[in-house]
Amino acid sequence: QVQLEESGGGLVQAGGSLRLSCIASGDTFSTYAMAWFRQAPGKEREFVAAINWTGGTTSYADSNKGRFTIYRDYVKNTVYLQIVNLKPEDTAVYYCAADRNGVGLREGRHYDYWGQGTQVTVSS
Repeated sequence: QVQLEESGGGLVQAGGSLRLSCIASGDTFSTYAMAWFRQAPGKEREFVAAINWTGGTTSYADSNKGRFTIYRDYVKNTVYLQIVNLKPEDTAVYYCAADRNGVGLREGRHYDYWGQGTQVTVSS
């Protein structure tokens, strides 16, 4: 079992930056792949970024490349999502997810544990 808790969301002006955090507790964080997904009002959940268990492989949604960076800290059992140059279309609830297989795929169905989400609102 892994418990995930996101933080770092908030209200930001367009062009600003945020760093989202997701702290994991319970099972061995270092063996899990981690990912961020988001869901905007009225839309389906979508993949944002993922990182495999070693931290050596990352993947990003094509629409996000260049503005989003995912990384992890094994000492703090935390995965981060750094977002720069925020746009109003980034407004969504951002969810952290953990995959016990360690790979870090883009489909949400591969993830075993999910956090409660943190709201990001970007004003124009």
